[in-house]
Amino acid sequence: MSQTDKARIVALRELLHKYSHAYYNLNTTLVPDAEYDQLYDELLALEAKYPDLADEHSPTRRVGQTPLDKFVQFQHTLPMLSLEKAKTEDELTQFNKRIAESLDASTAIEFCCEPKLDGVALSLHYQHGRLIRAVTRGDGFTGEDVTQNAKTIKSVPLKLFGDEHPAFLEVRGEAYIPLRDFEQMNARMAANGEKLFANPRNAASGSLRQLDAKIAADRPLFFSAYAVGDYDDPAGQLDQASHYRRLQQLQQMGLVVSPLLDNVTGIEAVINYCHALYTKRDSLDYEIDGVVIKVNRLAQQQALGFVARAPRWAIAFKFPAQEQLTTLLDVEFQVGRTGAITPVARLAPVVVGGVTVSNATLHNQDEINRLGIKIGDTVTVRRAGDVIPQVVAILPERRPADARDILFPATCPVCGSAIERVSGEAVARCSGGLFCPAQLKESIKHFVSRKAIDIDGLGDKLVEQLVDQQLVRTPADIYKLDMPALIGLERMAEKSALKLLNAIKASCQTTLPRFIYALGIREVGEATALNLAQHFGSLPAILSASLEQLLEVNDVGKVVAEHLQSFFAEPHNQQVIAKLQQVGIHWPDITVQQASAQPLAGLTVVLTGTLSSMGRDDAKARLQQLGAKVSGSVSAKTHAVIAGDNAGSKLTKAGELNVPVWTEQQMLELFSSNGVA
Repeated sequence: MSQTDKARIVALRELLHKYSHAYYNLNTTLVPDAEYDQLYDELLALEAKYPDLADEHSPTRRVGQTPLDKFVQFQHTLPMLSLEKAKTEDELTQFNKRIAESLDASTAIEFCCEPKLDGVALSLHYQHGRLIRAVTRGDGFTGEDVTQNAKTIKSVPLKLFGDEHPAFLEVRGEAYIPLRDFEQMNARMAANGEKLFANPRNAASGSLRQLDAKIAADRPLFFSAYAVGDYDDPAGQLDQASHYRRLQQLQQMGLVVSPLLDNVTGIEAVINYCHALYTKRDSLDYEIDGVVIKVNRLAQQQALGFVARAPRWAIAFKFPAQEQLTTLLDVEFQVGRTGAITPVARLAPVVVGGVTVSNATLHNQDEINRLGIKIGDTVTVRRAGDVIPQVVAILPERRPADARDILFPATCPVCGSAIERVSGEAVARCSGGLFCPAQLKESIKHFVSRKAIDIDGLGDKLVEQLVDQQLVRTPADIYKLDMPALIGLERMAEKSALKLLNAIKASCQTTLPRFIYALGIREVGEATALNLAQHFGSLPAILSASLEQLLEVNDVGKVVAEHLQSFFAEPHNQQVIAKLQQVGIHWPDITVQQASAQPLAGLTVVLTGTLSSMGRDDAKARLQQLGAKVSGSVSAKTHAVIAGDNAGSKLTKAGELNVPVWTEQQMLELFSSNGVA
């Protein structure tokens, strides 16, 4: 290997990092595009010639490697919390007052203000200045490792500038797509006949979560840093006094920080900043939905601490959604995949926030009544959260003489089944369940799922093909499928078709709880289905049960009982159940158990860690057979925590609350002694 070539590779990498940083982070062009491309191609050729000098942080590695099968979960060391929200100046003033009182401050407080980008929160991890991991916010506590995709974002440094940075540094920020790039991307997708993204935020989220990083590389993602998360800083490189100065340090390390970031003193200055940014909103090349305001002094942040899922020292000031006037031309009723009946307003087209809006949701009958809206009215349309158009008000003084009432249908506009509206609920739903074509695909997917009838090999895409080609119109049609019908489907050869037919045949032997769960009755999950089966023992007993009898079942309240009665009262559903039994689905009746006789009746248990003998779902089902309620979180009402290997925060919480901890072996002995297989 030539030392000259080795030195040239190092030099090219440094040059390309420098040029990329200037172009994407500083909006400065140091060399023409042709020059950059020539250097890039030279580096690519040298790396191909000397594979031993491969470096995952090279500029040529941004395109991504082999597509992933799934994302790895990663637990944040410090939770990525949400922010409290304010919509008025008075709420900002109250926020300032609370802080001042908590700190017993006698002088005006310093605040760091910046635009609230409408994108996706992302955490970047740097070890000795090199990017080693990128994690989505997730639920705030656990996110997904999207490192390959993050490496394709050209404003994300693969290597931090200089040597003055912590040994480990977590940088938090927002991944987003600029408006101009978003429009160009959608135009390309339209030209290719692909489905368009609704808005830049959805596009950013979808791009960041691509399993194939080459797809993410084609998306115009950018990253803007807004905070330091966890860090290890033995040399004391990181500023310990000011949030604002920390962001300036990140900028010096090669990260993008909002150019509109400002450090101000006093709440009046904060309010002035919010007003000034709002006036700039429409001229920005990226979407924002407000201002993020943080106490600047880090010592004050630490003193204020956190409450629930939000820091006390920060708040998000939300800008009002943009609104326009238009005319309600008509109302149509759509049936969603869960049977929800949604009134959709057909509007005279109007531009709201730069987007032409001709449809808007009216949500439900309660919302129609609240608005007092009629067809023909002049209405105020708002893009709620700058995304979903909705009618928020009417102008009664402009109502025409021929305005018409909006009449909610009594039967499903798709299948004709009765529409159910449970007392206390706003949403009306089609009671057709497994019969309604609008719900058919989702109903079938649920019916064949692992926890329901469990037909191995009948996945979502295959279900969609079967429904689209009208081979399956009800669940019973699955059991009438034959080899000729399956062979004609995409990616279905004779061997896979035979395997599927055998799985369908095997699924005829099931259990009563699985069958009840498979029917997809609203709010009837695995635990409720099990309780119903154990209480009544047979399907005819459940079908004929009165409301009072249903209410006697453990964990069945008035709402669930009404859902059960509505479902079983619908003739279409009765026909579907009968057809399923006619095609051979069967199960043994079970011995009726009294809830009080179950060993874990009335007890709440929590599973945590990895079990060696079975999966958590299997353990949960067996615990429920013994009468337990299996919860996902530990509280003072928890009776026991069952801990497998690598148990985490739930085990710690159990110790804090003095909740008994059972081993996996104790759980297995409990199953064995009570005959639960």
